[in-house]
Amino acid sequence: MTVKNVFDVAQRAMTSQLTRLNTVASNLANANSVSSTEEGAYRAMRPVFKTIYAENTKDSGLSSVGVERIVQLDRAPERLYQPEHPEADADGFVYQAVVNTEEEMVEMMEASRQYQNTVEVISTMRALMARTVNMGQ
Repeated sequence: MTVKNVFDVAQRAMTSQLTRLNTVASNLANANSVSSTEEGAYRAMRPVFKTIYAENTKDSGLSSVGVERIVQLDRAPERLYQPEHPEADADGFVYQAVVNTEEEMVEMMEASRQYQNTVEVISTMRALMARTVNMGQ
């Protein structure tokens, strides 16, 4: 995984933000899910990013981002007394996923803006490259 040019930087940044958006979507989709066991309850996920450097970073100054792994947040599920629920355990409790929807919305907005910013950078680069080519004619 090498970074060769600015387009590689942008591609990796967009891919990383897309992974971030996918984890947010999964978290929101499972926000109110319940389980009969604490271990089976859904736990929110977050991607862990890492820096990827170009082979000639000292000369080019290029580095980008990549997803190293996706981790589950260490939040205990909420224990709710709902004896009528089909997933209730012998004591009448279910375990609900702890997903903060407001936090997820902030994550989604931030990832979306980062993605949009990268698209804007690529568009600007393409326009500048086209103008540069036309200057020589």
